[in-house]
Formats: sequence, C-alpha cells, structure tokens
Amino acid sequence: MAEKAYSLSHTKWMCKYHIVFTPKYRRKVIYNQIRSDLGEIFRKLCRYKGIEITEGHLMPDHVHMLLAIPPKYSVASVMGYLKGKSSLMIFDRHANMKYKFGNRKFWSAGYYVSTVGLNEATIAKYIREQEKADIALDRLSVKEYEDPFSRGSRPKR
Repeated sequence: MAEKAYSLSHTKWMCKYHIVFTPKYRRKVIYNQIRSDLGEIFRKLCRYKGIEITEGHLMPDHVHMLLAIPPKYSVASVMGYLKGKSSLMIFDRHANMKYKFGNRKFWSAGYYVSTVGLNEATIAKYIREQEKADIALDRLSVKEYEDPFSRGSRPKR
C-alpha cells in the first residue's frame, strides 16, 4: 500500500494519529442533530489548520478520529484547539446544553492518542467497525439497569 507523504515548504511528512476523546462525564449526547453538527465542526476546524481527517466516527459517548497532523503542531495543541473550539461552537448552536454541562465545557479533560505508523488501514477499519462491535457487546451484556428486587419504591435509609 502506497502511503501518501504530505509536504510543507521545507518538510516531507507522514504523521498520523489515532485519537479518542469523550464528552464530560462520558454522557451519551452525541446523537442526531449534535452528531451532524459535530462532524461539520470537526471538518471545518481541521481544514483551518491544514489537518486531514483520514477516518472519523462519532459514537454515542466518544469520538474516534484518524488525523494527519502537520509536524509544526503538537498533538496536545491540536487536541486543545479541537476540543476548545468545538465546545464553544456546540454551545453556540445548542444553547440549551450549557445548563447540563455548565462552564461551557463539553469535553472531558483527557484523550487517548497513538501513532499509526504503517498500519493505517488496520486503524481505519477498527474505527469504521467500532460501533458495530459496541452494539454487539451491549447485546451480550447481562448488566441490570433496575433492581429486580425492588417493587417500584426506593428503600428508606
């Protein structure tokens, strides 16, 4: 598989990163309108900085992205930029969400990052198929969301 080398004025580079980050308290809020808005917001922000989104998927409670980040930017600065600007844009578009999240912080503090190296196709396939795997895992789950021994009322403490 031929890898695409990017270039700046004096640099040839191929820096690709698999990045995963979550909304605050891992709330399952990336649905419907917010999902389409987030995709548009991330594409716009990455275009401003010259970052290519090779693959991306918005899960209900986290985001997977495969990014080609120019070497003039650190991963930490790109993540600060993406998370900071996207949260401001989300709260501008969905003003009612600021009551749930307070202080205009939509994303949690941390993120996961790994360098891709030469196995880009494997990572891209993983990102594409992550949602299917999560749905299958949820179906196998035996976790009970309600107490089977209570009769509709809470026990007194």
